[in-house]
Amino acid sequence: MSIVISGTGLFTPPEKISNDELVISFNSYGDKFNSENEQAIIHGEVTALSHSTSAFIEKASGIKSRFVMSKADILNVDLMKPTFVERPNDALSMQAEIGVAAAEQAMAAANKTAADIDLIIVACAYTQRSYPAMAIEIQQALGCGGWGFDMLVACSAATFGIINAANAIRSGTAKTVLVINPEILSPQINYRDRDSHFIFGDVATASIIEDESTATGDDVFKIIAEQPITQFSNNIRSNFGYMNQCSQETANDVDKYFIQQGRKVFKEVLPMVSNLITSQMNKVNLVPEDIKRLYLHQANINMNNFIAKKVLGRSPIAGEAPIILDEYANTSSAGCIIALHKHHDGLNSGDKAVLCSFGAGYSACCLILEYV
Repeated sequence: MSIVISGTGLFTPPEKISNDELVISFNSYGDKFNSENEQAIIHGEVTALSHSTSAFIEKASGIKSRFVMSKADILNVDLMKPTFVERPNDALSMQAEIGVAAAEQAMAAANKTAADIDLIIVACAYTQRSYPAMAIEIQQALGCGGWGFDMLVACSAATFGIINAANAIRSGTAKTVLVINPEILSPQINYRDRDSHFIFGDVATASIIEDESTATGDDVFKIIAEQPITQFSNNIRSNFGYMNQCSQETANDVDKYFIQQGRKVFKEVLPMVSNLITSQMNKVNLVPEDIKRLYLHQANINMNNFIAKKVLGRSPIAGEAPIILDEYANTSSAGCIIALHKHHDGLNSGDKAVLCSFGAGYSACCLILEYV
């Protein structure tokens, strides 16, 4: 049995924030903070906030802009967070809505209808509620049968979801699986933190996973090797959760947002990911010259360039390791799927590609793909 990715979909939110817009907001907040805390800053009791710049953001990350579900209040110096109108229980939730939009694209690309789908996996960094599962809500919205579940593996969720889908098909518990990555990340950003206020954007992606014998899509990728790994680390962490309300004195502390020790992450994650990709290439007797595309997690352009150079033994040429984070920013698990979705033109039958994620946990997952 050969398992394939037979179609992908992408939902892009309607609102976009440039680095310049984000910097104006942050710097206005910083000036206000410094003015309000002037005496404490003079006496060394409070650290003054430094300005951010678009040049700093782009050099540090490669990010130029990001899409979000709600823009205005992110840039509002008095709020600096997205605001949403809570929907009633009988309305489709926001996360399900964007998941459905991406799913419908993926189904169209794979020539599948709701009747063909018998498992839905929602795999992402955060779900907007614990239950009912987002996957089951999407199952109902699409009119699919079978079963569904949610899984959270931070930035590696999409690839972990694909592996779970492949294993369900191999076990006979599903025939055609829809893996959806609805990443609404803007609520978890501390827009008052200079080092992280620019990192994430909102998006949704989806993939159809099935046996090669039933695939009829135009762009089909066969999975020829796969391996997830995890290794515990606190260097990327968010302490937000339902138990925060039980500790009122710390419920709103900054550790409830995304936080990371960037230098440590670089030092520890990059060798782990490079070695994982190389080991999977060795498993199927591939050398660097065999790899036509590197679809990597889109966290940071410097990380991606480092990994690509390690895997290929040289700097990647244009289009070889596609970058989408300049436009979308870090979209957690969806990033590598966006790269695959938008940059598969020019591949020929038999060409090999790498689909790889890495992130908090630590977690990482590598799939070696062959374009059919």
